[in-house]
Amino acid sequence: MQRLDALVELLGPGYADVLGWGDYTKSALAVLERWRDPRALKKAGPKRLAALLAKTSRGRFGKDKAEELLAAADEAIALWEASGGLDFSELAQDIAAEVRIVRALSTELAAIEERVDALYRDADPTGIVVSAPGLGTTLAAGILGRSGDLNRFANLSGVRAFTGLVPKVDQSGLDDNPKGPKKTGDPGLRQALFLAADHARKVDPTLAERYYRLVVEKGKHQGSALCSIAPVLISRIAACWRNGARYELRDTDGRAVTEAEGRAICAERYKVDPALRAKRRRASAAKTMKGRVGRRRQESAKAAPASGAPGPQASDHEAA
Repeated sequence: MQRLDALVELLGPGYADVLGWGDYTKSALAVLERWRDPRALKKAGPKRLAALLAKTSRGRFGKDKAEELLAAADEAIALWEASGGLDFSELAQDIAAEVRIVRALSTELAAIEERVDALYRDADPTGIVVSAPGLGTTLAAGILGRSGDLNRFANLSGVRAFTGLVPKVDQSGLDDNPKGPKKTGDPGLRQALFLAADHARKVDPTLAERYYRLVVEKGKHQGSALCSIAPVLISRIAACWRNGARYELRDTDGRAVTEAEGRAICAERYKVDPALRAKRRRASAAKTMKGRVGRRRQESAKAAPASGAPGPQASDHEAA
């Protein structure tokens, strides 16, 4: 998908805006498969293009989307004519190759999802794990398949310990300092629970309240907050499994709510301000290293002679 993104962006920015990014729809793939060359797209005309879009999108797209694509084709042709030209035929072959790969992988994923669905229904016929808020069959199967029969644990503390999401404790003398999660056990289970926690906190008001409090009031990073929610979620799932009952959504006051009501409550009461989220976002290791300048590079920069005629030397402050 990322390679296809790069090729579509190279074709023209208008194409990327109309077709989308990252996760291409059936309509977008159909257009790229049949008329990836903007000249061929213009020859197809608005009627044929609108008919294809309506068929592949089941009526969602039509004439308006066709006009947007034709405008993007005009923009791409004009752009490359003005800047020296581009071999649209060669680029079209590269796009076609990536579309074929995407289609093949999508077919494989669909087949895997069908197998997962069938196996999960056999393992959990009453749908206890998938009844957790925000979970689909794939995540539910990942949690149940990697944790096994949740009745085999002596208590819920054992379930949490098995996930490796319990905090490490540094005890010495009078100090008792909890640290990050132990991360013992199956990393695939922790990943599934992390993703499940992110989905669940958007539906379950009790988990949303906990997430909001950790991020906004206690200043925790999003990842740290989700690692705190994940053990709570698996404990509730395990309790439901051991009791043979499905997950019940409740508001913070204990009142039972539907999934739609839960989503509305979470969005209204516990939405984190995007500005605060951006402020708390940590720079990646690559970005941090990119911003650093080594000692040798600093020394070589100071020792390097200035190019051109000598002139008045700027102070360090002015140079900075």
